[in-house]
Amino acid sequence: MDNIKSYVQQHKDRFINELIELLKIPSVSADTAYSQDVIDTAEAVKTSLEKAGCDFVEICDTPGYPIVYGEKTIDKNLPTILVYGHYDVQPPDPMELWTSPPFEPVIKKTDIHPEGAIFARGSCDDKGQMYMHVKALEY
Repeated sequence: MDNIKSYVQQHKDRFINELIELLKIPSVSADTAYSQDVIDTAEAVKTSLEKAGCDFVEICDTPGYPIVYGEKTIDKNLPTILVYGHYDVQPPDPMELWTSPPFEPVIKKTDIHPEGAIFARGSCDDKGQMYMHVKALEY
């Protein structure tokens, strides 16, 4: 566990900066005005998986938006693990409830997050969580 903590601490700034860049892309799949942004996000996820060490990554067309598929084989005799996440986000409405623009990530300290947390559309659902899986693969 110490190795993981050390790796995270060593790369923390890079991880945060990469996530912030991903959160800036308004991948709102429910609004066709953001169609290109959703596709751009798929490309960004593909690049992240490649950089994290996947042996194979592809963007697969679907009747809707594309999926991003990646593989990493450690040992063919080991069980297969499937990790799922989505890179699209919900519309940020109602806008008046945001204290900062939803696609301009900010780090704020709050009572719930005294050390700070990233506030942006998708930071929790689901770009942030999906990104953690990519960084776990990288480790």
